[in-house]
Amino acid sequence: MAAHEHIPILLETFVDYLCVRPDGCYVDATFGRGGHARTLLSHLSADGRLLGLDRDPQAVAAGEVLAVEDQRFRIMHASFAEMADALDEMEWQKVQGIGFDLGVSSPQLDDLSRGFSFRGAGPLDMRMDPSRGRSLGERLRDVSEHELVGIIRTYGGERYAGRIARAILRACREGALVTTADLENVCFHAVPKHARYGTTHPATRTFQALRMWVNDEMAELETGIRTAVERLSAGGRLVVISFHSGEDRRVRDLIEAQVNPCVCPPDFPVCACGRTATMRWVQKKPLRSDTEEVARNPRSRSARLRVAERI
Repeated sequence: MAAHEHIPILLETFVDYLCVRPDGCYVDATFGRGGHARTLLSHLSADGRLLGLDRDPQAVAAGEVLAVEDQRFRIMHASFAEMADALDEMEWQKVQGIGFDLGVSSPQLDDLSRGFSFRGAGPLDMRMDPSRGRSLGERLRDVSEHELVGIIRTYGGERYAGRIARAILRACREGALVTTADLENVCFHAVPKHARYGTTHPATRTFQALRMWVNDEMAELETGIRTAVERLSAGGRLVVISFHSGEDRRVRDLIEAQVNPCVCPPDFPVCACGRTATMRWVQKKPLRSDTEEVARNPRSRSARLRVAERI
């Protein structure tokens, strides 16, 4: 795959589940480079509308090009946690579909200046929006060892989180942590020798965890999903592609709380809490990329797609 090329994952499946009405209003909450958006626009009628959101300025620039090409589309520089404000600006009270393609895009990974990848020396940044918030390097200067261990273990599922966190903070104190290449080297040598040469690079889970921490991705996700549930019209679809098992579980749990909201004890003969379902599952069991797609785009290997519908 060429550098900076982005191949949309589960493209037709994503669009087929999302597009319930060709003349509806839709939100692509993670525009990226517009692969899903362009295909969705091809399924919409002349009356259909699509709003794209992204907090990456480079993605917004790509969206502005598409907005010139297709008047049915508009892009906004906003995270999906800011979706409610974006919909208010559009004067859309309800929409027919909202799609999320979570995680980091190929252009972000392949551009070493963004600091997302350990494949070369880049700055310790990792911000989706470089104009907001604090970079990874700034955050590492004042994080405690206990907190960093929790971040790497919770967001990365890294079994050697303690060893890696201690090594990172030691390198920071010694002034030996300047680039992503330095961070990769620290992670590599922090794990036991027998764990350094497996199928997954020893820095993979730590880089993922630090990126999620820097961008507050789990909190953003929760706000975005809750907004989507509130702003979907009856019959409207929520489609989510996730790549991280923790994100996928959180998506499942947030939707399940709307599908089965009753909090009464299991031994109650009838519901007494009065809570009623607002969503139903269309595809609870996550759909995965087939072998052909994985061969064409290895980054699709971990993708999981879930679909729910507003009642």
